[in-house]
Amino acid sequence: MDCEDLAHLRRARDLLDREYARPLDVPAMARAALMSPSHFARQFRAAFGETPYAYLQSRRLERAMALLRRGDLSVTDICLAVGFTSLGSFSSTFTRLVGEPPSAYRERDHNAMAPVPACVARTWTRPGWLASSRIGEARPAAGRIA
Repeated sequence: MDCEDLAHLRRARDLLDREYARPLDVPAMARAALMSPSHFARQFRAAFGETPYAYLQSRRLERAMALLRRGDLSVTDICLAVGFTSLGSFSSTFTRLVGEPPSAYRERDHNAMAPVPACVARTWTRPGWLASSRIGEARPAAGRIA
């Protein structure tokens, strides 16, 4: 993969980071990278280690976790704010990746994370960073560099 392709892929990843709450599909992501959808999906996975859709879901769940820790919005409001269109799919995806339902996560005491800088909290709570494939307030899995 050459530098130009990587620059295009970073442009698409930046789009996902910025517009995670918008309805985005692979063709729209591929347009941002100036690639065909199938080539884009293969190159994105090769460059970043996950599919574009998995990356988008990670961004959405990271933001949802931050909003749930704040505790001032309902789960439904958070679901819609981060780009999910169905409370059921949000809850099942959240539960599968985080290991507990959104409402239980919101009710848990998050004071231990208060002194942790946001950039570190984001790394610790990123989907896929724990060996058990669950995310939460824990250290990254052994062997992974944050």
